[in-house]
Amino acid sequence: MSQPTQAPATITAGGAILARLKVVGVDYIFANSGTDFPPIIEGLAEASAKDIALPRAIVIPHEHAAMGMAHGYYLATGRAQAVMAHTNVGLANCAIGAINAATEHVPVLLFSGRTPALEQGRLGARTVPIGWGQEMRDQTALVREATKWDYELRFPEQALEVVDRAYAVACSTPRGPVYVSLPREVLCGLCPSEALHEPSRMAPVQFGPTAAALEQAAALLAGARNPVIVAQRGAGSAEGFSQLAALADDWGIPVVQYWAIQLAIATDHPMSVGTNPEPWIGEADVVLVLDCLAPWSPAAHKLAPGCKVIQAGPDPLYSRFPVRNFQADLSLAGETADIILGLARAMRPHLAARSDACAVRRADVAGRAGDIRGVVRRAAEKGGEGELMTKEWVSLCLSRAIEDREATVLSELGCPMDPMTLRAAESWYQEPHSGGLGWSVPCALGMQLAQPERLIIATMGDGSYMFANPVACHQIAEALNLPVLLLVLNNREWGAVRKSVLGTYPDGYASRVNQMPLVSLDPTPDFTKVAAASRAWTARVDGPGELAGVLAAAIEHVSTTRTQALVEIRVAP
Repeated sequence: MSQPTQAPATITAGGAILARLKVVGVDYIFANSGTDFPPIIEGLAEASAKDIALPRAIVIPHEHAAMGMAHGYYLATGRAQAVMAHTNVGLANCAIGAINAATEHVPVLLFSGRTPALEQGRLGARTVPIGWGQEMRDQTALVREATKWDYELRFPEQALEVVDRAYAVACSTPRGPVYVSLPREVLCGLCPSEALHEPSRMAPVQFGPTAAALEQAAALLAGARNPVIVAQRGAGSAEGFSQLAALADDWGIPVVQYWAIQLAIATDHPMSVGTNPEPWIGEADVVLVLDCLAPWSPAAHKLAPGCKVIQAGPDPLYSRFPVRNFQADLSLAGETADIILGLARAMRPHLAARSDACAVRRADVAGRAGDIRGVVRRAAEKGGEGELMTKEWVSLCLSRAIEDREATVLSELGCPMDPMTLRAAESWYQEPHSGGLGWSVPCALGMQLAQPERLIIATMGDGSYMFANPVACHQIAEALNLPVLLLVLNNREWGAVRKSVLGTYPDGYASRVNQMPLVSLDPTPDFTKVAAASRAWTARVDGPGELAGVLAAAIEHVSTTRTQALVEIRVAP
């Protein structure tokens, strides 16, 4: 007589997705739950009851903050994280963060529920009116242009392989966000669990330039009279940062950090010539562009006739953007750090023959770079002499305050980089070039979560702070014990908009009026009270002479008390 067969072990699709995220390497799920989340919440409880390892799921009371935290956690660790949102309305709140992540090659595994397709007759079918109100013909359209890949889970049995594919695609070169929609009925279904803990069967794609392309680029740079490097998104890693500094020094090549998103070379390195491409690219016969969306402004900066341009980075032509027509005589595709290391190796045999010319060029560049830093420093110091301080003065004071500390500064229309002395790859980040505001505060929270002992300072304008959904962000900082320091540089206006108007119409009508239209944010709220509602340490600074002392006190507070702090600083328009 045959023995009855034992039913295969199963788990809900919701629980399977959560467990699989842990297997592929996700540490956190930043989630804002909704009525589509019962199978996710049940999955969390089921996995816990069965002692199944899971990422830590954290309640983030606004999806924009969830995306920013995943962005910041990746910048600090190099590991992609997951965000879960509530149907179409939650996904809409994720859209700005997805645009930011796509522009900056930041991998995020973005999930959102989808309103049930069935009105009755199946577990997970519609039960409340929003089940009808949140349905869309094409929910993915909310983020499709900002994601590398998207899919809708159709059967519970797909749960493991869909997570494997989502992670592999997100982390493939060039990295970026992916999106999976999760219908509630499918999440409620059961899938086999025997393969739940097996390693992922899909590895991310990593590639680099050919040896021939590296040799061609090395020959161009080594033979150049006036080579220039323009870097915008850092050097890819600590090793890339160190190697770029050595390469620039060995060869006497100036490095311009135009609209830098991340530091590629120390700001006081002898070959670091600041953020202005001129006159460097106007003199150059070879330009190496390191991962730059826009390495210069074609309307303002002109290449010398005959200049050769090498575009290098994970997507050197930035193919996601319809219009980007910068010259590219040679393109090197791969991770930025690998390209730098490969170029350094390929150029090394050429160095002995060029050592004398490099020494002359090195001395010239170092002298000019020192002059540039002197001009910047004097202008920043002058910004502390008036009744209202400038952002440059705030930046200089902050640089002095963190001089002997391991710190990371984020700037979202906050402290400019030029007046600061920054020497480590992870010491500086600026807002994404996509301009999705409200980035710096949640990004700082994600960084602080990843690096609890590091001093994380987010600097921003008053408008950027309001865009960050600050009530939600301060609640997160208090709930998770994240001692971030926020500096709000309040000029009571959209300063970037004013500059753009004056740059376009320097002598126009708007330049002559007392109140430029659509720019003023006056009166601004008392931002210290917003932060104080979540028990933050707060202070206001109205005069330049007060700033150094307040910054020292704020840094001492977050370093010892280990709770959040906010300083509102009144700056000149």
